[in-house]
Amino acid sequence: MAEQLSMLSHELPQPLAARMRPESLSEIAGQQHLIGPGKILRRIIEQDAVSSMIFWGPPGVGKTTLASVIALTTRSTFINFSAVTSGIKEIRAVMQQADENRRFGERTIVFVDEIHRFNKAQQDAFLPFVEKGSIILIGATTENPSFEVNGALLSRCKVFVLKALSEEDILSLLKRALTSEKGFGGEKIEISDDVLRLIAAFSNGDARTALSTLEMAVLNGDLDHGVTTVTRETVEQCTSRKSLLYDKSGEEHYNLISALHKSMRNSDPDAAVYWLARMLEAGEDPLYVARRVTRFASEDVGLADPRALEIAVAAYQACHYIGMPECSVHLTEAVVYLSLAPKSNAMEAAYMAARKDALSQLSEPVPLNIRNGVTSLMRDIGYGKGYQYAHDYEEKLTAMRCLPDSLSDREYYRPTDQGLEPRFAERLKAIRDWKEAHREE
Repeated sequence: MAEQLSMLSHELPQPLAARMRPESLSEIAGQQHLIGPGKILRRIIEQDAVSSMIFWGPPGVGKTTLASVIALTTRSTFINFSAVTSGIKEIRAVMQQADENRRFGERTIVFVDEIHRFNKAQQDAFLPFVEKGSIILIGATTENPSFEVNGALLSRCKVFVLKALSEEDILSLLKRALTSEKGFGGEKIEISDDVLRLIAAFSNGDARTALSTLEMAVLNGDLDHGVTTVTRETVEQCTSRKSLLYDKSGEEHYNLISALHKSMRNSDPDAAVYWLARMLEAGEDPLYVARRVTRFASEDVGLADPRALEIAVAAYQACHYIGMPECSVHLTEAVVYLSLAPKSNAMEAAYMAARKDALSQLSEPVPLNIRNGVTSLMRDIGYGKGYQYAHDYEEKLTAMRCLPDSLSDREYYRPTDQGLEPRFAERLKAIRDWKEAHREE
């Protein structure tokens, strides 16, 4: 029985993501800013001038893959090291082996996944071996290495920032998996571009997630006369997203963000949280939602509650730091706060009015008095002449005009009576009245 189990386990194929792991730079999806023709990392690899480096980026963007391709391309021994399961004892054993390899003229690349999980002592154990060239250290981290990697080690490594894969990158990868002999090339699979885009949207820039989802969908597809058909329903069942999934470039994407925006504008926190959940559970990028929420904070709340923008920006930063699913609560806090905040569109109205004038009078010159006369020639022709420095005056105000003469009567910012804006309205009226009175003097 044990022998049968052993034979079965030996025959089990590797997961699709492992089978499709690239073996050359040309097979890697995305990261063209680093490995595209003539780009820095490609040149380093092709010139066999690889030194210790840190790959920083979100999960599933190719950090491990890039390290293994470097090892294959530069003909080095590749040691995959996990920061989760390895201690100083294991580090030293690997380093001793690398020293032995070096004596025989063989380079060793030590790839450390999640290097940020190593403590200071563990990270320091690599230092002497990196310094004397026993190993080329390639670390991978999803966290900012400036905070998570020791300064001494970081100073000896070049940091490369890897980006989340675009939907087109993922789509190309999925199509290659369907045609490649390493993937499903030997099988007859029917799956539409729309369904592939569904998988790409769900993966949120993570190649490993995309390939794993495709594999699960194919394994659960409808098999008929040797042809496996994968439908939208199959993908929805495999991802537990059901009808929530939507194409991020399609109409439903914009319908949902519109629903969130208008629910907050209508001071309906329950509806706003529901639409937020609909988007996040459908695989929407939380940073996209956070950007829209930040826009709302000024467009629809503005100075009626200046804290709205602070909270929206804090939510964006939280999403950037920790991602989904944890950041859902931060977005919920921002969405509820903005829903309950007093509303004013005075910022939007002010800008749109100013924009209209700016577009129609783009050639209107800046008044000489508020130009910066940085050279004697500029001062001779009037730059800065008549400028009044507000801090030199007791009221910290002057009657100096800052708009072009043709727009001198414009009032773009018109405060509402909501929230804190009456306070700003009172201050603005006092300033305008004072300036008007002192211009008449």
